[in-house]
Amino acid sequence: MAIKRELNYQIDNLDKSILIALMDNARTAYAELAKRLAVSPGTIHVRVEKMKQAGIIEGTRVQVNAKQLGYDVCCFIGIILKSARDYPSALAKLDQLEEVVEAYYTTGQYNIFIKVMTRSIDELQQVLINRLQTIDEIQSTETLISLQQPIDRDVIP
Repeated sequence: MAIKRELNYQIDNLDKSILIALMDNARTAYAELAKRLAVSPGTIHVRVEKMKQAGIIEGTRVQVNAKQLGYDVCCFIGIILKSARDYPSALAKLDQLEEVVEAYYTTGQYNIFIKVMTRSIDELQQVLINRLQTIDEIQSTETLISLQQPIDRDVIP
């Protein structure tokens, strides 16, 4: 059964308040949100379901601290492809590399911009030499190592 998407759903101040509260703590009970926002738990439930149907809320997930798991090296790699038509096959190969945690198809100097997480500089070197630079569709890369991430936030509804 297909889920009906409500494409023209416009969020209001109550929806924004619900989103902000759930973005802060997705495990907040609807009853607690209702009390905080002076509405009924049923209203919260209906609003959340409408935002899910509209594609505004795509789900909930656990946010993992990569450093606590031993991933000490974060870098961004700009990739120049040999040809624009190589994008689908290059992307499929990049998707197979578990170290690649984000990928973007971009305008400007690079065709693809990826975020890579590794446990060490040595591991990063191995990924670059033995896995990334062996992808035939890639003409060249530029690697930028992140020293810190002073800002990390979601968009504000």
